[in-house]
Amino acid sequence: MKQSALQCIGVVGTGAMGQGIAQVMALGGLNVVLFDARPEAATIAREHLATALSHLQAKGRITQQLANEALQNIHVVESLQGLTECQWVIEAIVEDLQSKQALFRQLDELLDKATVLASNTSSLSITAIASVCKHPERVAGLHFFNPVPRMRLVEVIAGIATRPQVIEQLQALVERVGHCPVISKDSPGFIVNHAGRAFGTEALRILSEGVATAAQIDAVLRDGAGFRMGPFELLDLIGLDVSLPVMESVYHQFYEEPRYRPHPLLRLMLTGGHLGRKSGQGFYHYQDKGAAPRSVQSVPDCAIPPTVWVAADDELGKARVIALLKQLGASIESGPRPSAQALCVLAPLGEDATESALRHNVDPARTVAIDALLELSTLRCLMLTPATRPDVQNAAHALFSADGGTVVMIRDSGGFIVQRTLASIINLACDIAQQGIASVADIDRAVQLGLGYPHGPLAWGDQLGASRLLLILERMHSLSGDPRYRPSSWLRRRARLELSLRQPENDIPA
Repeated sequence: MKQSALQCIGVVGTGAMGQGIAQVMALGGLNVVLFDARPEAATIAREHLATALSHLQAKGRITQQLANEALQNIHVVESLQGLTECQWVIEAIVEDLQSKQALFRQLDELLDKATVLASNTSSLSITAIASVCKHPERVAGLHFFNPVPRMRLVEVIAGIATRPQVIEQLQALVERVGHCPVISKDSPGFIVNHAGRAFGTEALRILSEGVATAAQIDAVLRDGAGFRMGPFELLDLIGLDVSLPVMESVYHQFYEEPRYRPHPLLRLMLTGGHLGRKSGQGFYHYQDKGAAPRSVQSVPDCAIPPTVWVAADDELGKARVIALLKQLGASIESGPRPSAQALCVLAPLGEDATESALRHNVDPARTVAIDALLELSTLRCLMLTPATRPDVQNAAHALFSADGGTVVMIRDSGGFIVQRTLASIINLACDIAQQGIASVADIDRAVQLGLGYPHGPLAWGDQLGASRLLLILERMHSLSGDPRYRPSSWLRRRARLELSLRQPENDIPA
């Protein structure tokens, strides 16, 4: 089928997703045929689309002519037989395998074998949906994201029987209507719902370990790492009744792989009706269902330390800490050992403050650790040993907030908050690449567009350095014994190559 012949698209299911798909297709110049098994649902959907197009025109986003043409492109039919002239049919019904299989069986028998059948499923196997069809080779996934007109990403998914030409045609269709296609194998969660597992699950483990509060975790990842929202703000926004089933589905589909393990706290909250914004209570309490409060730790009124001694696990981290301390006006000791009155500031990778203090042979009572994986310009995350004296804690807090920067104090934990979260996100993306579920470029593109992360995870890994990330994961794995932190072989190989390339040419192993 040539792209020029692609003129008519059927959309089955006219809820929010179906309407969004119909809107972008109609604005892309295609005829759209709407069908819904619910009486009058397709007619009502067309009325809603007329209103949506009118609003776009009123805001100046489309012309009056384009709005009129798009609405004229949308037609309603009373039965599946009305789809027989369509070259493509996109299903957007309830997310239930048996319901989708029943529909695809009907479509497969009714429509010409050249008609491509696509499912907008977000979590169900395309292969399983296609298994009831006589022509599974023409079945694929076309996963749009909500709201469809604004979310430009579309996952194009091949089942095990899908013809390559079908994927190529779907990719061209997505590009034709101004969206961005990424190609995925048929795998639990595809790309976005797979790659997104680490952000929330790691935050839940940090919270459950008593390392920091939900507000502190959100502040560090939002303001320090550049995420648009903290993980608990995001869970509350989506609603636990939506996010938990996806977490559990991916976890079970991967046969309880530890990297995807949810936390029982979510099930407890869901049972208690603490769903997030929609119920007025989640990880935060929403007064009149408004915005989540943002807590700020008050700065203690005390003198800063007379001198500071610094040790770090890498030169970049040490340089960042020393540059910040100079900016703050601290007196920095340069000797191999700290003096008796010095504040000991450590910048470990993947290690807790206790282990780092013991390794550097410094007094844990005078020690704080700082996360220097990223820049320290606006937010500084400090970690205490169990023995850190209160006066030392207060002095460190006063010092690191002397320029107005935000300080978040957390309890001892391997990998702080940012290190363990970013390492987990990047490690999971490495594993997706290792499995060949998607290309490196499509993994990065999907995560940035679908999840709104500040960088694609694999590009972020290149920025941070594979060897640093590998050290973080290996230490967290060793300290915790949790297999969720075992490094991906894809990451290991790149860390070895990164280290070998730093050696003089004659020292590189053959």
